[in-house]
Amino acid sequence: LSRMRAGVQSIGVCYGVIGNNLPSRSDVVQLYRSKGINGMRIYFADGQALSALRNSGIGLILDIGNDQLANIAASTSNAASWVQNNVRPYYPAVNIKYIAAGNEVQGGATQSIVPAMRNLNAALSAAGLGAIKVSTSIRFDAVANSFPPSAGVFAQSYMTDVARLLASTGAPLLANVYPYFAYRDNPRDISLNYATFQPGTSVRDQNNGLTYTSLFDAMVDAVYAALEKAGAPGVKVVISESGWPSAGGFAASADNARTYNQGLINHVGGGTPKKREALETYIFAMFNENQKTGDATERSFGLFNPDKSPAYNIQF
Repeated sequence: LSRMRAGVQSIGVCYGVIGNNLPSRSDVVQLYRSKGINGMRIYFADGQALSALRNSGIGLILDIGNDQLANIAASTSNAASWVQNNVRPYYPAVNIKYIAAGNEVQGGATQSIVPAMRNLNAALSAAGLGAIKVSTSIRFDAVANSFPPSAGVFAQSYMTDVARLLASTGAPLLANVYPYFAYRDNPRDISLNYATFQPGTSVRDQNNGLTYTSLFDAMVDAVYAALEKAGAPGVKVVISESGWPSAGGFAASADNARTYNQGLINHVGGGTPKKREALETYIFAMFNENQKTGDATERSFGLFNPDKSPAYNIQF
């Protein structure tokens, strides 16, 4: 029971708004509360959402938005004004836990991550808001050699600087981890059961002797291995996105999505083979978002339909 309770403690849901038929921000916060979802991620400093979150108790990952990254990296005064406009008016009535300096940043923009994090840390500290931790949210391909998990290493050198900065501030690394995409791209070598927390597969890491029964655990432990190799073994990982689509592509069905997301909720309270402690996790996403671009699956990751009815049944 205590393990289950720990799991409940550590589950949030990402709230994306790329749709033209979604409920009001205040209705969304009420839906989170009515379902007992006590964590949320938003992808930009959305004043309406932040206002609706006041005194809700919901823990928040607040993204700056990738369009703000270069600006905040450019100067401490830019970071200070962002904090004054988007954090100070709401905190602590809004339980902002983490600020994400970028989400899945690619290419040359990765060079702005560490300066933006440093400037935000300085701005928060100067404003007396140093309890809020600053991180960045990585796509899983920031890790190379992810199998076996113990071989995980960051693919690019900027991530070593990110990891060491996190180690110095006590902030976690935010990681977006999607067994769905790994399975979709390699169904010959990865079984659906292994990708969706179902029994029947065990994979041994010959380097450290740990045994894996879920792809999710193997992916997360590859991130931990990369942090160790970057000289930051004490940095925790927070799963800032994970989910499974219910329509629109290969293996995208309500049954598979329910199996994966319920399995995730039931699983993360017990951690991974490498780190047996509750793993704070945010499911992507709250709603099916009808204006998302890209693969059809991108519009079908929601736990709920825009009318607030469940896309399929999930117990939080």
